[in-house]
Amino acid sequence: MADDAGVMRVFTQQIEERFGMGLPSLRRAVAVAPHASPAAVEVVRWHGLLATAQSALERAEDALVAVLDTVPGDLAEDHDRIMVFATRVNEAVGLRDGRASVLRFLLDPDTPDTYGPAAWRGAVPAHRRPGEPELRTTAPSLPTAPSAPARRGAAR
Repeated sequence: MADDAGVMRVFTQQIEERFGMGLPSLRRAVAVAPHASPAAVEVVRWHGLLATAQSALERAEDALVAVLDTVPGDLAEDHDRIMVFATRVNEAVGLRDGRASVLRFLLDPDTPDTYGPAAWRGAVPAHRRPGEPELRTTAPSLPTAPSAPARRGAAR
């Protein structure tokens, strides 16, 4: 469908604007030097996954249309077969939309620490107190004197 192809076009434009080069050039650059830009590697990877999901969606839609075109007369007679193909389309839409969401997240300039190990662990520096390490480096201290046991029947 024309609208579905627009999804790929929009993401491709956003990627090209973000990295300042065409998508084919970016793919080649990532293949040659994958450690140069982890952000580019992830974006290229998810764009490829999105393209795969988009083509699967288009095939599922084409199959559903073909089934609908061959059903003579009343659709209720062939309901089960039609629903199988409609379910495949729904699953393909969900897969495509999920991958598009990940790619949208990766391309969002306002997402803090989108790339790197801190992005997925929630260890963003802004969430820590200044001067404290990410992980505790010393064991917690134990109280030196035991507390007095609670007394039963104490006056109120």
